[in-house]
Amino acid sequence: MTTGTAEVLRTRTRVRLGDRVFSISTVVAGTIILAVLAAVAIFLILQSLPAVFAQPGTLPSDAVNFWAYVWPFVFGTLWAAFLALIMATPLAIGIALFISHYAPRRVSQVLGYIIDLLAAIPSVVFGLWGITTLAPFVQPFYSWLTEVAGWFPLFAGPVSGTGRTILTAAIVLAVMVIPIMTAICREVFLQTPRLHEEAALALGATRWEMVTMAVFPFARSGIISAIMLGLGRALGETLAVAMVLSPAVIVKFAVLQAQSPNTIAANIALQFPEATGLSVNALIASGLVLFVVTLLINVLARYIVSRRKTFSGAN
Repeated sequence: MTTGTAEVLRTRTRVRLGDRVFSISTVVAGTIILAVLAAVAIFLILQSLPAVFAQPGTLPSDAVNFWAYVWPFVFGTLWAAFLALIMATPLAIGIALFISHYAPRRVSQVLGYIIDLLAAIPSVVFGLWGITTLAPFVQPFYSWLTEVAGWFPLFAGPVSGTGRTILTAAIVLAVMVIPIMTAICREVFLQTPRLHEEAALALGATRWEMVTMAVFPFARSGIISAIMLGLGRALGETLAVAMVLSPAVIVKFAVLQAQSPNTIAANIALQFPEATGLSVNALIASGLVLFVVTLLINVLARYIVSRRKTFSGAN
C-alpha cells in the first residue's frame, strides 16, 4: 500500500467518523425534544385529572364542571388572538411587501433591522407601553366610537374609563406579532422566482398587478404559515395581556367595556401564586387546553407548508 493510498483511507475514516457522530447527535437531539414534549404532556394530563373530574361547586368561581370553568378563558384567548390577527395581518403583509419590492435597498435594510429588533423586545415592555401610554391614548377614541356606533354590539357601552379593554390588549398583541409575521412574509416574498416577476412585467403588468399575479400566489402558503405562527404567539402571550386587561370571568363580544374576557395564559399568571389544592389543578388543566390548541395550530401550519414544499420556479 502506497503512502497516498493510506492517506486517502485515513481521510475517509475521519470523514465517516464525523458523519457518524453528527448522525448520532441529531438523533439524540430529536429524541430529547420528543421526550421533553411527551413529559410535559404527561405532566399536564396527570395534574389535570383531579380538576376534570371534580365535583360540582368545588372548582374556582363555583363552576358546575371544569368545562364551564375553562370556557370563558378559552373564549377570551381566541377572541383576543382573533382581534389581534385582524389588525396585524394586513399590516405585516404590507410592511413585508414594501420592504421586499418597493423600498430602496438602503431603506429596506434599515426597516428589516428594525423589524428584527422589535421581535426581540420583551413582552413586559409591551405591557408597560400598553398600560401607561396606549390605554389612556385610545380611551377618548373609545368614548367617541361608543357614541357614534354604540348600536353595534361590538362597540356597545358603557365604555371603559381607563381604556384597559380587550381591544387594547388585542392592539398590544398585534404589535407584538407583527415583527414575526413580517419577517416570515418578507423572506417568502423575496423567494418569488425572478422569472415570474419579469414575465409579468414584460407582458405589460403594473407593479401591483405583478405582485398579485406572481408574488401572492407563490407566497400564499408562507403567508398562511406566518398567520398561524402569529396566532400561536398571540394565544400564548401572558404578561402583556395580564398587565393591560381588566379581566372578568365572562363571555361577551363587546370590546370597549371595562369588564373583558380573560385569557388562559393571563389567568394562570394572575391566579397561580395564590392558588392552592384543586385550584392549582384547574389552572394546570386550563394550561393543558392551551397546550392542545397551540399544538393543533402548529400542526396545521406545518401541514400548509408541506403542501407546497415541492414548488419551485421551474414548475
